Amino acid sequence: MAETKTLTFTHKEVVEALIKQQDIHEGIWQLYVEFGIAGANISTGEDQLSPSAIVPINKIGLHRVDKENPLAIDASIVNPQ
Repeated sequence: MAETKTLTFTHKEVVEALIKQQDIHEGIWQLYVEFGIAGANISTGEDQLSPSAIVPINKIGLHRVDKENPLAIDASIVNPQ
């Protein structure tokens, strides 16, 4: 059997894991992603440059919200006291 090299997670699975890792037991928490932006000239072939945008992910975290949505879950359900 081939070795697994990649594991993927849904947004809600990431939120649940972060809630448990931070030992949060109450509130509705949503996935938070902070992006940066930079510009550069990128080679697109021999003797070719293209002005390009680079969008790194600077931070991933949780943001408390008032109601559940496709990116949010209730900590009291997934990580009860």
